Amino acid sequence: MKDLKSTTWIKVKGILFLLLGLAAAALLVLENPTWKVALLLALAIWCFCRFYYFAFYVIEKYVDPGYKFSGLWSFVCYLVKKNRKE
Repeated sequence: MKDLKSTTWIKVKGILFLLLGLAAAALLVLENPTWKVALLLALAIWCFCRFYYFAFYVIEKYVDPGYKFSGLWSFVCYLVKKNRKE
């Protein structure tokens, strides 16, 4: 698969991810409309966002500046290789 280079399509892709996420979250809360479900969903989303930030920014900037990640699978492979060396 080629890299997406068009700024217009990159923005469209981002907006589609946002809309899909909002729709999925709304459907989950509508399935069981309680504060507990809404708060747990918000916490899960926040934690996954922080993990994504950790995987791509923190590791690359503070732990191993020489390594560039290309996706979450790349991050998993990086962690496995690092653990084998230690």
